[in-house]
Amino acid sequence: MANLEHLTLLKAGAVTWVKWRQQNPQIKLDLSAADLKGDNLRGADLQEVNLNKVDLSHALLVRANLKSADLSGANLHQATLIEANLTAANFSVANLSSAVLTQANLSHANLIGSDLSQANLQSAVIFNANLIGTDLRDANLRDADLGTAQLMRTNLCFANLMGANLIAANLSEAILHAAELMGTYLYQTNLYKANLTQAHLSGAYLLRANLREADLRGANLSWANLSRANLAGANLQGANLRGANLQDANLIGVNFQDTIMPDFYKRV
Repeated sequence: MANLEHLTLLKAGAVTWVKWRQQNPQIKLDLSAADLKGDNLRGADLQEVNLNKVDLSHALLVRANLKSADLSGANLHQATLIEANLTAANFSVANLSSAVLTQANLSHANLIGSDLSQANLQSAVIFNANLIGTDLRDANLRDADLGTAQLMRTNLCFANLMGANLIAANLSEAILHAAELMGTYLYQTNLYKANLTQAHLSGAYLLRANLREADLRGANLSWANLSRANLAGANLQGANLRGANLQDANLIGVNFQDTIMPDFYKRV
């Protein structure tokens, strides 16, 4: 439970809170399980604070500093975290559904098992974050930086990843059904056994990507760069590969039934 003194200081306002923190830098702050629903915490310094199971639903946290804070199990449903510093924060099994995280910094954050469904993460920095098993259904990740992020078994159905950076990210066994990946950077990305059925990958950069045993039925890969990609055992039934670059790609055991092939392969 939250330390009542710490909670009272936070409720007293930003000036009192900041002054007390500056005078007591050695004290570990505990606001766990506090009810902060709808509170205005714009720009608040909550770095390294224990916010385990706190209720911050509908709270205003624009440009707040939550670096290395413990928000495991917290409720941040529809919270506003625009440009917030969330570096290395712990959001394991937290509820961030419909939260606004545009341009937030989530690099190195722990988001294992969290709910980010319908969240707005446009242009967010999520570099090297742990999102294993995270729910990102219908999330907006347009132009987000997810380089080297761990996204194994993540649910990205209908997510918008247009222009996102997923270079060297691990998306093995992730669900990307009908996801928008047009122009997305997937260089050396691990998509082993990923579900990409009906995904929109037109113009995607998949050079050296691992798509071994991936399910790409009905996917649109027109003009995608699949040079040196590993597609061994992938299912491309009914996929569109018009204009795609398959130079030096591993196509052993690929299912090409009803696939629209590049013009070069039509001539061979």
